[in-house]
Amino acid sequence: MTMALTVDNLIEWINNFSQKVNEHKDYLSELDTPIGDGDHGNNMARGVNAVQESLTNKKPAELTDAFKQVAMALISKVGGASGPLYGTAFLEMAKKSKDTTDLGELFTAANEGVKKRGGAKVGDKTMVDVFEPLAEKLTQGLLEQSEIDEAVEGTKDLVAKKGRASYLGERSVGHLDPGAMSSGYLFSALIETEGIL
Repeated sequence: MTMALTVDNLIEWINNFSQKVNEHKDYLSELDTPIGDGDHGNNMARGVNAVQESLTNKKPAELTDAFKQVAMALISKVGGASGPLYGTAFLEMAKKSKDTTDLGELFTAANEGVKKRGGAKVGDKTMVDVFEPLAEKLTQGLLEQSEIDEAVEGTKDLVAKKGRASYLGERSVGHLDPGAMSSGYLFSALIETEGIL
């Protein structure tokens, strides 16, 4: 399945994602408080606002440039591990977009980049627990909100193996991973964007 990912609907998707992050930034930080630094929401909000500013000030001509702009704004503005990880995801999509606009392939590349950068795999209670299964769904040509919710919710019962949360060991069980939740917003924004799926 090839989807018509264009610069315009990419910008619409990212604006939608930014709105979700800003609306839920307090909740994201609440999720991060028991198992992290408590700043995931504020960090992500700072990042997405920088992305919007970048895309408004200089509208990219090509899809590859658009992905790069998103990546650079996230890397420069989001603190902690999330900036480099989200930045890597979009940089990998930028590279892949030279060959294809297929969302399944783009997200598969993004997921591989995130796994390599963070050293995480499925089951480690990270954003990979959302990226990997949902990239697979996109490859099959379908993605429903219920599947996004399920992937995010699935991190609750896992023991964290990476990042600050890993210091808690078993005590991280029962908490949703904040990076998985913000990734969920990224995928929700994607499927809500007209003309992508």
